[in-house]
Amino acid sequence: MGYAIVKELLNRQVSVIAFARNKQKLENLFRHEELVQIHVGDASVIIDLEVAIKGVDIIFNAINIPYQEWTEMLPLITSNIVKVSKKRSVKLAIVDNIYAYGKRREERIAEDADKIPVTKKGKIRLELEKMVKESGVPYVRAHFPDFYGPHVENSYINHMLNNVLANKTAYFVGDLSVAREYIYTPDGANAIVELAFNNKSYGDNWNIPGFGVISGGELINMIRDYTGFNKSVRSVNKRMLGLLGIFDKQMRELVEMQYLNENPIVLDGTKYQIMIGELPRTSYHQGLIETINSMSNKK
Repeated sequence: MGYAIVKELLNRQVSVIAFARNKQKLENLFRHEELVQIHVGDASVIIDLEVAIKGVDIIFNAINIPYQEWTEMLPLITSNIVKVSKKRSVKLAIVDNIYAYGKRREERIAEDADKIPVTKKGKIRLELEKMVKESGVPYVRAHFPDFYGPHVENSYINHMLNNVLANKTAYFVGDLSVAREYIYTPDGANAIVELAFNNKSYGDNWNIPGFGVISGGELINMIRDYTGFNKSVRSVNKRMLGLLGIFDKQMRELVEMQYLNENPIVLDGTKYQIMIGELPRTSYHQGLIETINSMSNKK
């Protein structure tokens, strides 16, 4: 999501400091962008953040770390970001997921829904939300469904596409018949930048839905039509993830999140449409084409 936010800001001719730990990755993405200043650092080290944010107006927090590091590292990183934001009087725009909403029965979830997380990760997300809210720092928090798009590394769809483009057997996590919601990262970036540039949006949470719901089977058919991929796509269920988790920590961490494949959450974007304007909504067909083209160009 960080890449998409930088590109959205550049489209608006806004100067950006791109901050991350991996210098090579930053340079590969942004070295040809005149309005981007690359800054290598670690958000868990507060001095790195203090140096990086000199002169900025808004911090967009799109930091993503492996699930197994969340318990120890996310509270530290969030605390550091809050501290430097408060010290420098900087606004904060936060990329968040849907984990804190827990299991729901509603057809669509609005921002005023009670947050009753049922997983360790959801509880961590809710604690981080409270930390920011109680800090006094001006913030907007955008809740997004699962991502897909150019340069997305940790996503069910992008992982599947990696195998498709390598012409290997592909894997889809979840039931292929269940309809879920996903968001194309450039759409998410457009929405959160609009929120960050609108003073009336601060001090609140915002739900940013994707382009409706779609089943895994429908996604795969679109991918096959565009790429000509004709090998099998296997569904990975909760039991299989548990077995893989014996050998792989990341797979082990995915197990508790599979309730989202059984009872999907769909976000209600009415508040955004009333207060901000039309939601950016790229169709799954177009989003997949642009994602596949981007991934193909990297190979």
